[in-house]
Amino acid sequence: MSFEIPSLSRRNLIRTGSAGLLTAVAAPAIIGVANAATGPALPGPSPLDTGKVEGGKVEFPNWRGEADRPSPAPPAPLPPDQRVGFAIVGLGRLSLEQILPAFAECKKARAVALVSGSPEKAKLVAAQHGISDSAVYDYQDFDRIADNPQIQAVYVVLPNGMHREYVTRAAKAGKHVLCEKPMANNSAEARDMIAACDQAGVKLMIAYRCQYEPYNRETIQRMRSGELGAARFIEATNTQVMGPADQWRFKKALAGGGALPDIGLYCLNTARAITGEEPVEVFARIFNPDGDPRYREVEETIGFMLRFPSGTIANCSSSYGAHESKDLRVRAEKGWINLENAFAYEGQELRVAHREGKAESIERLRLPQRNQFALEIDHMATCVKENRVPHTPGQEGLQDHIVMEALYESARTMAPVSLAAVGELDATRGPEPRQEG
Repeated sequence: MSFEIPSLSRRNLIRTGSAGLLTAVAAPAIIGVANAATGPALPGPSPLDTGKVEGGKVEFPNWRGEADRPSPAPPAPLPPDQRVGFAIVGLGRLSLEQILPAFAECKKARAVALVSGSPEKAKLVAAQHGISDSAVYDYQDFDRIADNPQIQAVYVVLPNGMHREYVTRAAKAGKHVLCEKPMANNSAEARDMIAACDQAGVKLMIAYRCQYEPYNRETIQRMRSGELGAARFIEATNTQVMGPADQWRFKKALAGGGALPDIGLYCLNTARAITGEEPVEVFARIFNPDGDPRYREVEETIGFMLRFPSGTIANCSSSYGAHESKDLRVRAEKGWINLENAFAYEGQELRVAHREGKAESIERLRLPQRNQFALEIDHMATCVKENRVPHTPGQEGLQDHIVMEALYESARTMAPVSLAAVGELDATRGPEPRQEG
């Protein structure tokens, strides 16, 4: 038996069709490997091409030259039945646009249940994500999650004013809790949530996604390394333009506040994470446009300053009325760091400046892009599986509420507000997260 390979002309491509042509071309190679009588056998792949299994993972030697970055390792997800099962509480925009899609990139977690007040939406979303109808709950029968052994943790993605109720109910059901930021509406609610989880013996983690995002982590680690000296100024901005008034973010009972707890919190939390310190003095000013009904209960714009024990000063600004900007600047003794889109879901760009001989060197770092929601969810799953303290536990969320309350007091009195000194670095954080895979 013999095969004639058609000429790879445009006419033959059209006449043969891609599938038929591929079959004709591939057949001799396949038969050549299987039967030497048809021709010489093809050489086998080398270990550089096939890789090896080691430690439950497939690993490949680096195939690139020294001048290029090594390719990333293949993903090594746990088998589905070994991943931590999460119930997603609340099916708003964040859950549907970011969190549920992120589970597709998780290696240690999977979505196994939904909680929603909309049966029609919940049924549709469950079907889209392969979740059983029997694992769909509403807010009234939420406590039945205690009877579902597939649910090991819940991710609370509700308006801020509802966090305390559903965190405490989840804890009573014996489930670990990942809660969106801000942790609650105020520090009193945050303390209740911590106490409820402690009493139930479950873990509580606050979803500070930026503390798990690679570019933010690189910024923190470079400043902590001392290579640029001490930070003198941190400048953080998070602004966006809000739309119609009929949103939960404009209702104080649901939101706790306006631009500060919603988006200004990223500036506050990142400044604390960079220094590892807690501010000893804060100062704030608030602006609300006249006659805008959206800002009867919450603030539109806030500018605030944080003074840290080491002398670092953070100047932060946040607004619901300014074109989107989510940037971070650190000015240090021996250089500076600019992180564009620091608080965005994607699009981060990092530049680092320092002296190099008689010149100033400005580096642009390109890091592998990672889904920050998947990273934080997998970190929570790791903590559940290995009985570890989360990097951003309830105490981290509580501390931000304490500082935000001081900022609101400063804005009210138009005077600086002092805070008690905290001598220990990273006093409210758990161990550093592992960046796996």
